[in-house]
Amino acid sequence: MKKNIRVLIADDHMIVRMGLATLIGLEPDLSVVGEAENGESAIALAKELRPDVIIMDLMMPGLNGADATDAILKSLPQAKILLLTTFGAAEGVRRALTAGAAGALVKDSSNDQLLDAIRAVAAGQRVLSPEIAKNVEGAPSIDLTDRQREIVRLLVKGLTNQDIARISGISLEGVKSHLKSIYQKLDVASRTEAASRALVEGLVSP
Repeated sequence: MKKNIRVLIADDHMIVRMGLATLIGLEPDLSVVGEAENGESAIALAKELRPDVIIMDLMMPGLNGADATDAILKSLPQAKILLLTTFGAAEGVRRALTAGAAGALVKDSSNDQLLDAIRAVAAGQRVLSPEIAKNVEGAPSIDLTDRQREIVRLLVKGLTNQDIARISGISLEGVKSHLKSIYQKLDVASRTEAASRALVEGLVSP
């Protein structure tokens, strides 16, 4: 009889968790031992359940998937973490892979691709969707300064340039200068795009 691969699912969308649990539960060699709705819960359940594979959504409120991956692998270095991401984001995936994640798939991968990836990472193999591999290997790291990260965090909260200037203690022109540099580094053209890209890449938390 095949070894049973115990899987923990971490995703903030209940429908996604239910779908994954149903798919995995139909396989004779796979079983779902737990579900987490956020990064903090994923860390706690990983320590409690010691699953063979953790399916980790990259984008979750609070602690994102990359940070949760880093925290889990610091306490459970043997854990096998398979990331799932909608966008194939380079920076967030890169950070998680650097921390020791075993692989990453885009969410529109087929059922068979996902199941094969679970078995592969459980066996110690590395798995990357082609689009993720291209992004991670071909895209430069997004290197924001501490000040720029702070401005992006405020941007994500919907604050105006005036509010950002007041909170950060810099001039309005200084904020505009930083935003121009941030747009260039993120390869975007607007505040909305910058906020979205920063969240997708895991540069800031929601």
